[in-house]
Amino acid sequence: MLHVENATQNSVLVDRGRVANNAWTRFKGLLGVRDLPEGDGLAIMPCKGVHCMFMSIPIDVVYVGDGDKVVALDPEMKPWAVGKMYRAARYVIELPAGTIGRTGTAIGDQLSVTH
Repeated sequence: MLHVENATQNSVLVDRGRVANNAWTRFKGLLGVRDLPEGDGLAIMPCKGVHCMFMSIPIDVVYVGDGDKVVALDPEMKPWAVGKMYRAARYVIELPAGTIGRTGTAIGDQLSVTH
């Protein structure tokens, strides 16, 4: 079970999520997901960039670098969008659309990640 807190903003990004860390789970990602409720999320490890091809819902994407620091953000990524690649990213966290804004998450924030 994945749990992610934004220590800088004192907020919870993911309360009950999962980790994609092998070829199959990383490939599948959120494909086929029709609803991503608040508190849910997916960490894709390792990962430097994402796309929303074949997805049916918008998502927020947090790019996380060394030391679990936020290095980039893609809020409200639409289905079929292709995000940028971030060399500094070690993994990404895909979240329900609106989570970045609701939690005040910003580049440079320190995350606390358990899985």
